[in-house]
Amino acid sequence: MTRTMETVESSRPPGAAVRVPVPGLLLVFTAGKPTLGVLPLAREGAGRALEIGRGQVGTLSIDDVAVSRRHARVAFDGVRWRVRDLGSRNGTSVDGVSIGTKSEDEWAGAAPPRVVRTGESLFVPVADVGPYVAARVETDGELIIGPRLAQVLDQARRAAVSGSTLFIQGESGSGKEIVARAFHTGGAAKEGPFVAVNCAAIPENIAERLLFGAKRGAYSGAEDADGYLKTAHGGTLFLDEMAELSAPVQAKLLRALETREVIPLGATKGHKVELRLCSATHKGLREEVSAGRFRQDLYYRVGVPAVSIPPLRERPEEIVRLIAGEASRVTPPIPVGTSLVEECLVRWWPGNVRELRIEARSAALAAVAAGAPQVDAEHLSPSAGSSLAAAPVDEQADDDEQDRIEAALRKEQGNVTAAARALGMHRNQLRRWLAKRQGERE
Repeated sequence: MTRTMETVESSRPPGAAVRVPVPGLLLVFTAGKPTLGVLPLAREGAGRALEIGRGQVGTLSIDDVAVSRRHARVAFDGVRWRVRDLGSRNGTSVDGVSIGTKSEDEWAGAAPPRVVRTGESLFVPVADVGPYVAARVETDGELIIGPRLAQVLDQARRAAVSGSTLFIQGESGSGKEIVARAFHTGGAAKEGPFVAVNCAAIPENIAERLLFGAKRGAYSGAEDADGYLKTAHGGTLFLDEMAELSAPVQAKLLRALETREVIPLGATKGHKVELRLCSATHKGLREEVSAGRFRQDLYYRVGVPAVSIPPLRERPEEIVRLIAGEASRVTPPIPVGTSLVEECLVRWWPGNVRELRIEARSAALAAVAAGAPQVDAEHLSPSAGSSLAAAPVDEQADDDEQDRIEAALRKEQGNVTAAARALGMHRNQLRRWLAKRQGERE
């Protein structure tokens, strides 16, 4: 596979330590191409601010002809973020919504906006540019590894040097198997097999047989069969969604790990196994223990050390490259429009990388079928990247749901996009709910 790397541009020298969080902007897309540049906000009184414009900004050169010389200003006073257009030729938008050009028109919110657009350039405000300073974006085939994910991979490799277990916390589709493979290749068992098992996909009635194997005659039609644990002997066993295993299977797994012995179904004698165990779940394992759904003794055996994978929505530099990658693989390849990238950066993507790849490919195919010169936001499914849990707001929300929505709107001072993001829904869902409420009052 071809591997390429892109170094992040920064106003700090490579290797310089970031001792305190420094808010700033990430330039992730400009003039039709993915990029990654770091722009820390400069100190300004009690806060920080930065003016965006064409030409040299900090150590970055912004060559987008659609960006005015003085285009927009982004500020953070320690409490609220503010974005203001400076009378630009092509305007400024925040989270896909255009802001006015008058001096009193601005976007303001307690949390950083998802994306600021100036011309054909997209900036992602972040509370701390530290993880991105002097970092790299790595491409290995279809795999994109940004600075945040790279940190987790490094943690996994370090854990492999010092121990034989690793627990991974992360949402579905966020890259748990990638981290598990880094744990495998980072340790002494890297030459052995890597066996990945999705516990959520194993029917409960055959989980024990699949994990521990069976002896011929153990049940009607049974033949001698090795289980996943024996197959992983000398290597690494990765149990994804481990919390889905039943209590009896958890108990037998704990015994196998402690005795390093696997007893197949129907057997009286066990087989010695040496393996490293990497486990993962999208659930909080401590909460599962408290709820009585996961054995406490097994948790202490597999729950540490632990790493947590940031969801894709917190890895914007990967989102941009994943979109471009899918568009390049359709026939014929099609350019990516700024509006598509902007829209994808705003959305929540509860299915993470897996969902984004599917939806970006579908959008590219739709654009090709329509004979469009590029794939734009209009080619993306309206439901793509929206939280499935937020769907009830389009119907009749109950009192608790209404209170939650109204609290989010108050916190964000009526900013619909920021409130929708905090609620884990698409902004159009929230707008429809608001319109329905307004109609009921009238």
